[in-house]
Amino acid sequence: MADQDSAYQPVDAVGEAVKQAGILGVAGFALSATQNALARENVGMLGTFTRGGGNVLAFAVVGAGFAFTKGAAANLRRKNDSYNDAIAGFVAGSLAGLRFRTLPGVIGCGIGFSIIFSAFDYTGGKFTGYDEDPNVDQFDRKMALRANKRRPIQETIDELGEGRGRSNVFHKSTGTDYILGIYAPGYAERRRERIKQAYGIDVTERKGASSF
Repeated sequence: MADQDSAYQPVDAVGEAVKQAGILGVAGFALSATQNALARENVGMLGTFTRGGGNVLAFAVVGAGFAFTKGAAANLRRKNDSYNDAIAGFVAGSLAGLRFRTLPGVIGCGIGFSIIFSAFDYTGGKFTGYDEDPNVDQFDRKMALRANKRRPIQETIDELGEGRGRSNVFHKSTGTDYILGIYAPGYAERRRERIKQAYGIDVTERKGASSF
């Protein structure tokens, strides 16, 4: 416990609350302005505040309540984990549920927000997933993933057969004839041998042709 206390860095709960209140307040203002612009009757520019001012206030209060509670819980517990998001989510959800003016609505919103925010933090806290290890070189990581998923060529040939997807491609600029498909090493030699045994024709390798 002493090591955790010494490693923990306190959070400015008030500063985070003011920051999130401003950010979500702007989001609430944008929502109110959009609703005001889509209104059928002409309510004027002040309608953004007279009719949608509640959205601005609600967004700001919920954002401030979540940020302050999360920072305060982290400072009291001296830990940064999903329990802080669960506590803060319950408080923020309860504040959002006050608009229902019923106790079940307040508690239900609190529990719903608590589950959503704690689960989001527990699964990485980002829509893109967990951060990659900064100590691992990206080239080495990608090569390891490629090697992990790569199958031996002989195993592929045993399952699919040799010569699948064959097509001849001749490049005029280089004068090279490529045979595309799944082939094991030494395919050209085995093919010439089979043709010679079956038809008695000695096939010579074309100059510039690819070998396998």
